[in-house]
Amino acid sequence: MNGSIVKILMIGDIVSNQGCEKLYEVLPRLKREQNIDLVIANGENAADGNGITPYAADRIFSAGVDLITGGNHTFRRRELYEALEENPFLLRPANYKGCCPGKGYAVLDKGAVRVGVLNLIGTVFMEPLDNPFDCADKALEALKDEADFVLVDFHAEATAEKRAMGFYLDGRAAAVVGTHTHVQTADAEILPGGTAYITDLGMTGPKQSVLGVCPELAIEKMRTNMPVRFQNPKGECSFEGVLLEVDKKTKKAVSIERVRL
Repeated sequence: MNGSIVKILMIGDIVSNQGCEKLYEVLPRLKREQNIDLVIANGENAADGNGITPYAADRIFSAGVDLITGGNHTFRRRELYEALEENPFLLRPANYKGCCPGKGYAVLDKGAVRVGVLNLIGTVFMEPLDNPFDCADKALEALKDEADFVLVDFHAEATAEKRAMGFYLDGRAAAVVGTHTHVQTADAEILPGGTAYITDLGMTGPKQSVLGVCPELAIEKMRTNMPVRFQNPKGECSFEGVLLEVDKKTKKAVSIERVRL
């Protein structure tokens, strides 16, 4: 950590075993070269097919990730439920009901800095869960005395909903990053209140795919409207996300840069 500046890498949705392998290939070297202090990754699709298993979560952590966020596929694998309860750094979206396994936010205490991480899920074109804007207010209130600043992973379908959340939390969160749509957007910026923002981090997974799915299977689903068992293709993978710099004194972002390898 260089003075008051904290360098954070936030990684886009890790998809399949191939995505985990790409993470292993890239992350340790990137952390050394960029002197990264903290790594957060969305892992809700890290198991082959979809969802995340305890094994996939362990692989992500062992690659050098400090905290894993989730999304609409987090609860797909029931074998993960116990891990969600036991590991405070394995999150699911906070606006699921309180009876669901796991928590929606956590604090990473790195000694010199305490970083809050909030995981939210959108409701536009998705499930009718608790309002994410109201949930954000409650979570930030709960974290205000526990964390020096807060990062938000907003797992949402609609670009407008993500953009609105960025402005809603501008000046209150150090960063608001979108996940879920698996295509990295070109709008990384610092909003007027000092919040780093991007509509979607992108994907860490099979490059020649439809959002990580074999193209022919995605096409079959869209052409026929019939159930199709999705599979992840082999081959070259992408690694996508953003590198942030946050000033822990001002609680504002000072830079955001897209990463695409």
